[in-house]
Formats: sequence, C-alpha cells, structure tokens
Amino acid sequence: MRYTQLRAFHHVAVHGGFSRAAEALHVTQPAISDQVRKFEAEYGVRLFDRRKRQVVLTEKGRALLDITHRLFELEARALEFMSESRAARTGTLRIMADSAHHVVQVLARFRALCPEVFVSIRSGNSAQVARALYDYEADIGVLGDADFGAGYESVVLGSSAIIAFAPVGSAYAKHRSIRFEELCALPLVLRERGSRTRAKLEAFAARSGVALQARIEAEGREAVREVVAAGGGVGVVSEAEFADVPTLARIRVRDMPLEMEESLVCLQERRDSQLVRTFMDLATESPGAVGGGGAQSGE
Repeated sequence: MRYTQLRAFHHVAVHGGFSRAAEALHVTQPAISDQVRKFEAEYGVRLFDRRKRQVVLTEKGRALLDITHRLFELEARALEFMSESRAARTGTLRIMADSAHHVVQVLARFRALCPEVFVSIRSGNSAQVARALYDYEADIGVLGDADFGAGYESVVLGSSAIIAFAPVGSAYAKHRSIRFEELCALPLVLRERGSRTRAKLEAFAARSGVALQARIEAEGREAVREVVAAGGGVGVVSEAEFADVPTLARIRVRDMPLEMEESLVCLQERRDSQLVRTFMDLATESPGAVGGGGAQSGE
C-alpha cells in the first residue's frame, strides 16, 4: 500500500473533492485523481461515487476514512513529539463550545503560557460539539452534562441552576419565582433540539406529567436572548450563562431542581497532544467559570 495513494484518498474524502485536496497537498488535480484511481484499481475497491461536480464516499470509503483519520492523527502526533519544544510555542488549538463563557479563565491562562498558539473558538449546541470531537473537527469541546463513556476524557468546570428569564417590567417578570407548571404555561422561547438545557427541561416535564411546548424555537443562546429581550416570551438558561443585562430579569423556578454541569471534553487518544494536554491540565488545576470541578475519565 503506497502512502501517497492513502494520503490522496484521505484528503479527497476530508476536503470533499479532488481539486480542494490538490490545493491542500500542493499538487495538481490530475496527480491526485491518478493516485486515487490507481489505489482503487490495485485493491479492486470503489472508494468514491463520482457525480457531476461532487464525489461521495462509498460504504467502503467511509470505513477507510475512519481508519485514516486515526492514522494521520497519529502521524501528526509523531511530528509533534519530534518537535515538541516548537509545538509548545506554535500551532492551532480548535475549541467548539456550547458557550465560550465557561472557558474564558482557562483560555486567559493558556494564552499567557502559549502566546504564539492560534486558538479557534466555534459555537454550537451540545450535539454539534460532540459530533465535532468525533469527526476530528475540534480538539476540545465545552458542553453541558457530558457523558460520552469510554474513549473520552473530561474535566468538570462546575455546575449551576437552570433558571428562566424575561424582560424587566414585563408581566412575566413581575414574580421573582414561580412553579414549574406556571413556567410551562408561559410562551417559552427555547433553543433548538440538541441543546442539553432543553433536553433536561423536556425530561423533567415528562417526569412531572406537565405539558411543555416551545412557542418560539431559536438557534443558539444569543438568538434566544435577543428574542426574549424583544418581548418574544420567556427563556430558559443555566444561571452561569445568564448575562447581567439590565433589561433582563431572572426568574427562579421553585420546584425545578435542575442544574447544568459544564465540562471540558477531548478524545482520550488526543489527550497526549501537547496543546490539548496543556489546556486540559490548566482546567484541572484551576476549574473556571462556573466553579468547582475536577478531572474525570471516560473509561
């Protein structure tokens, strides 16, 4: 098996096309096409379905990609190991978070320790964060109530109560606390499905025998906050994520004993990557934004 052919396949699969793979590898598009064609011919396997302007992985191709993801990750780790002192000062760390608020303190310490490292932070709900970790699109994830099982490692950053909020001066905010049944009767503005906060709220409603229905569904925490601030209804969020905005008021739900636990998560096989290890260790030494915490193993 030729390394160049395997590398060509991997980059076509990852980048979604022969031209983009050629750009990434700094070779010509015909060279990439030829390597993949010979690779398929040599083993009698079709790895891609070629369509008009698109290539789609076959079932065999998807299975091989799962292997090459790990192969080239190990190659990157070997390269990092051989140039460890340089890797400590440079490189890229990709973070995907359901809320970046939870890692700002750890991030500040990491930047002080590794000022030349480029840090990329993307947002997404818990389901999207989990997928990004699994697909190697993120090095570290930040999400609520992480429970991935074997293959992952996490550091608990802390936990906080789930509360409701509404515009100051609105009829919804006239009471500082309400019962859960009363909350469910209000026009709720909830995040999209895949949000752990919403999932916990729906599970609690089912256990309590109370009907829960979103009147407005908004993608992302900021969108929910904006809709509520504009008078669209009542939002639900963990207290740690409730921004101290003068126009919004907290509403405690007396009989809803729900908390959100926020964690830093990475694949165990990536825990030895120097940048990932440094960031995770800093979080373990100094649990941040939501208080409390410690290291946990996914095993």
